[in-house]
Amino acid sequence: MMDKFKAVILAAGKGTRMESDLPKVLHKVCDQTMVHYVIQAAKDAGATDVIVIVGYQGQLVKREIVDVVDFVEQREQLGTGHAVMCARDLIGSEGDTVILCGDTPLITADTIKKLREKHKHESNGVTVLSAIVDDPTGYGRIIRDSEGNFLKITEHKDCTEEELKVNEINSGMYVFNSEALNFSLDKITNDNSQGEYYLTDTIQIIKSTGLKVNAMPVDDIDEILGVNTKAQLAEAEKIMLSKNQ
Repeated sequence: MMDKFKAVILAAGKGTRMESDLPKVLHKVCDQTMVHYVIQAAKDAGATDVIVIVGYQGQLVKREIVDVVDFVEQREQLGTGHAVMCARDLIGSEGDTVILCGDTPLITADTIKKLREKHKHESNGVTVLSAIVDDPTGYGRIIRDSEGNFLKITEHKDCTEEELKVNEINSGMYVFNSEALNFSLDKITNDNSQGEYYLTDTIQIIKSTGLKVNAMPVDDIDEILGVNTKAQLAEAEKIMLSKNQ
């Protein structure tokens, strides 16, 4: 029996900074919607079920996605944790679940596979895809102890002076043990300044149950490039064209 491996793709955002009415994930890179590349990468990495979370103009997103996927609607945008909660019934508690972002068209199946292999090899509750960057401004930092063990993710605005110097960041992509994910989603709250449910909160919850947590830096930093603006869209297209030559 194959281990269950599901993918959840967050594609509910409006993408205000794109300055367009089109839902963010439907913007095209090399003639394909951004979300298509993410779905394809998940399938090529071995995901048997792909669940796409839609929200803003959800009907349009569903219509434009030609791939075979399951859709879940997030009616209110209450954060990444809430988006994944909406898909809980489909995620179930078997095997592993990878969480991906619909606006990172350069993510590859190889990276998802490697992340999952590390996750299984280390028997982790959750494994975070991270990146080592020159300028970590604005990103959540991966905080490790002196021996390199994963401690926590701290959002940029909550970092101490020391933590701000850390250049390993959270990409917002993860492989979870599905059972641990389901359990931790029950425990997260929206008790924060934004009033949102953050998926990152599940990580401390999973860690506090005694399960292992780790992060794996991506080999090629371009893969986690999130597209939020027209300029970043053009940049993603340029990178994709250069990789496909």
